[in-house]
Parts: sequence; C-alpha cells; structure tokens
Amino acid sequence: MRITDHTGTAIGASVEDFDHTSASENDIAALKETVYRRKIAVLKGQRLTPQEFLELGRRLGRPETYYEPMYQHPEVSEVFVSSNVPENGKQVGVPKTGKFWHADYQFMPDPFGITLIYPQVIPAKNRGTYFIDMGAAYERLPDDLKGEIEGTRCLHSVRKYFKVRPHDVYRPLSEIIQEVEEKTPPVRQPTVFTHPMTGEKVLYLSEGFTVGIENEDGKPLDEELLQRLFEATGQLDRDFEHENIHLQSFEQGDLLVWDNRSLIHCARHTTTPEPTVSFRVTIHDARKLHAGLEAA
Repeated sequence: MRITDHTGTAIGASVEDFDHTSASENDIAALKETVYRRKIAVLKGQRLTPQEFLELGRRLGRPETYYEPMYQHPEVSEVFVSSNVPENGKQVGVPKTGKFWHADYQFMPDPFGITLIYPQVIPAKNRGTYFIDMGAAYERLPDDLKGEIEGTRCLHSVRKYFKVRPHDVYRPLSEIIQEVEEKTPPVRQPTVFTHPMTGEKVLYLSEGFTVGIENEDGKPLDEELLQRLFEATGQLDRDFEHENIHLQSFEQGDLLVWDNRSLIHCARHTTTPEPTVSFRVTIHDARKLHAGLEAA
C-alpha cells in the first residue's frame, strides 16, 4: 500500500495497491489516519461487488444502514445507491441525491465518522464532489463571530430536503410532514465540537440540514446568525469559487473515503444531467461524533 498526499491542497491523498482482503491491521490504521489527517483518501484501482464494498467498509468500522429502504441496494441493504440510470426499466436507489451542503446523517442522533463513496457510472464532464473542511473554516472565522457561537447548539433536520417516497404519492402533504417530524425529529449538537481523532475544533452546521441555533439555555437565536455562518464558510456561494470549497474529482476505479465529522459536501449536478451511479457505505468508527455523545 502506498499513500501519497495530493499537492497544492490541504485536502486529499491517493492510496494505491490497497486490498481490503489482505490489508493488515497496520494498513487499516494507516488508512484511517490518512482520512483523519487529509480528510479524503482516494483508493485507486478498486473493482468490487456491492458485497465486497460492504466488506471493505467493515474493515474500517460498523456500517450504518440508511433508514429509508428506497435508497438501499436491492441485494446488499447496507449499500446506499444514488442513481439516475434505471435497471431493467426500474429505478434502483434515488436520483439527484445530495445537491446541497450537508454532512451525512447530520439530522440523526448518532452520526457516523466515516463515509465511503464508490462511483459506478461516472459523468464524462461534470464529475466530482464539492467539499468544505469545517475545521479549517472554523479557524478562518472572525474572532467576533467565534465569540457569538461559543456555547451554542444547532438544530438539524431532514425536513428541507426529504425526498418523497413511492408510497407517499396521493398522501396529504401535512401527513407526510407529520411523519417526517415524528420519525426524524430535529436533533441538537454543539455548534462547535472537538474532533475526537484529531483534536481540532469543528464547526458543525450545514445549509442543507441545519434549521436553527440556540444559546446554552436553549433560547432560539436570530436566524441571521446562521446565515452569516453559511456565508462565511462558503455555503452560499452558488458558483463554488469560495476559498473554503474543494472540488474532489475521481475516475473509474476510484473509491473515496472521507471524514464525515469535519467535512460537509455537495454533489455536483447540472441542469443537463449525465448518467451517474454511485454506491455509499457509512461507518461508525472507534469513537462517537464528539465527546458529548460518548458521555450521553
């Protein structure tokens, strides 16, 4: 196994000659350390079935199966499928996922630490995923803004981008919304927490899932504060040119492993979409999202 940091950027490393079936525990530890240090590790030359992809994920930790069945691979439920390419005339997985800034499972009580994405059908032109390192973004915040959010908590919910399911057709919208709120009620997390693997402070919020902010006594704060945080971190830049935004490209055979604690991401979709299919496995590693959850 060879690990090479990407040049010209603080994010990303390539990992060559990695085989999860023969990797030693030292190899696995080195891969995870690379993910925490460089945020994204690109495993090169991977040729895996969905089951083999899941087994790779199990080498890194405990997989989390997505809670909505329509996203699940028909043969390996732990594999999440994003696809706009029908198979035998049927939709498999869900198209146009993730076209907004978010961290995976940010709206759930126990978010996982590591995300793995394995592209299957790759666009010829508009390939890649946008990322923001929210540890680095926190460091770049003005001191007065850091002071304003000290001790605060954010509320996260799936309500803004919940996708209507096949069985929701003809159901009253109010009934669907009520079910979403009951099944996935808003969760609270510290606006800033300490990354348990690196010790860095991470700003934990996203334009896609963060719906409110409150002080340490639970009093709601003005939404304008959230908007300033979204603006400062680059999440409102629709041209994706902000200094915090990193575009990670990939090619056939690449498999991306990233730090879901400190990165938020946004899928790269266009008005004229190309065929695209990707598989995802999400992993709980050795620690909870932050120390507060471990103590809960």
